[in-house]
Amino acid sequence: MSANISKFTTLFASRTARRLLLMIALLGLSIPSNPCFASSKRIVGYFPSWGVYARNYQVMDIPADKLTHVIFAFANISASGECVLGDRWADAERPHDDEAWNKGTGSFGQFLQLKKQHPHLKTLISVGGWQWSDKFTDVALTTSSRQRFARSCVHFMARYGFDGIDIDWEYPVRVGLHPQIGRPQDKANFTRLLAAVRAELNARASVDGRSYLLTVAAPPDPGAYSHIELSTIHPYLSFINLMAYDLHGGWEDTTNLFAPLFKAHADPSRMNVSAAVQAYLDAGIPSDKIVVGVPFYGRGWGGVQKTNNGLYQPGPLAPAGTFGIGVFQYWDVRARGYPRYWNKEAMSPWVYSQRTGLFIGYDDPQSISLKADFILKKHLGGAVCWELTGDIRDSNSVDSLLNTLYTSLINGKPPYRLPSD
Repeated sequence: MSANISKFTTLFASRTARRLLLMIALLGLSIPSNPCFASSKRIVGYFPSWGVYARNYQVMDIPADKLTHVIFAFANISASGECVLGDRWADAERPHDDEAWNKGTGSFGQFLQLKKQHPHLKTLISVGGWQWSDKFTDVALTTSSRQRFARSCVHFMARYGFDGIDIDWEYPVRVGLHPQIGRPQDKANFTRLLAAVRAELNARASVDGRSYLLTVAAPPDPGAYSHIELSTIHPYLSFINLMAYDLHGGWEDTTNLFAPLFKAHADPSRMNVSAAVQAYLDAGIPSDKIVVGVPFYGRGWGGVQKTNNGLYQPGPLAPAGTFGIGVFQYWDVRARGYPRYWNKEAMSPWVYSQRTGLFIGYDDPQSISLKADFILKKHLGGAVCWELTGDIRDSNSVDSLLNTLYTSLINGKPPYRLPSD
């Protein structure tokens, strides 16, 4: 063992090895100090800033031993087009009483402590998100606006000790909450914006003597990704977080599986995880840069009749969820104890209560395990969860979604496997 360490130390000192390590880091991989992460697969978790409030999920609750990357959601964009704090008190000012965690203020200070305890862990700051994507179309419009934004993002990242930046523009051309403000030129400008951020990151890397990550949150919907230059953006990116969730939900009049891996014969739609992944592969994106999104929550319909145990049936009511309308944390779905059903074509579960008429499509350890096996068989880059607060708190439990990902992707032992071709 000591001889191997000596050889590695000698190799590390060489110019060739330094270049190799830089390339690895740009891809979002690492030479981890934690031997459990010898695998090249990524397990990425989003940590929501608002989780520290009603959900009482703190940075110290993150099971970092089962993650390779944590993405903090979100930083906002100012009226002048610069990256700014989303919640100043929670993110950067809130004091902490816990003796082991009181060396920094706010969740950002706790992130620094988390990284000290888990040196293998990489952290990124995500900018935008569904609520705060309205400024992107202006930010990306001109060379000067792109440079201003890119410089502010890199300054923000360095100031608060992150290892990279995640751009979450939902979405170019057709902005989700503000469809009237998108521009046709957003498609090309998104590529230019990523190029500007990558250039600023590389400039910072040359000064700091280290590399920095750049990722995006990318949509699974053809109507959204058709407005992105998929074949052009990936050289700027360390990896792509494919948001393979919210494929169906209460905005539709008929119940459906939430994030089906494959298409079921009776499904009236064409939305599924496999189809989205294939579209990104067909665009020329390297398979190991595609990180597949898995939901730690589900979406529900109310007033659903019992035909077909509620599946593909009219869902006239928007039910109250765990913390909002129609959205149910995984731990909440599990705790309700409703009868669980399984679609073997889509390889996706749902729960349905005849008594209450509530239908919830979601992911559980079986469907997560099969998605992990899909990732392994397709040689994809790993999995990303939205978001960490939705899982049960015991990350070592067989019922934990994160534990299922860890067992499947890092240990290479999915509890459930896809049928052989």
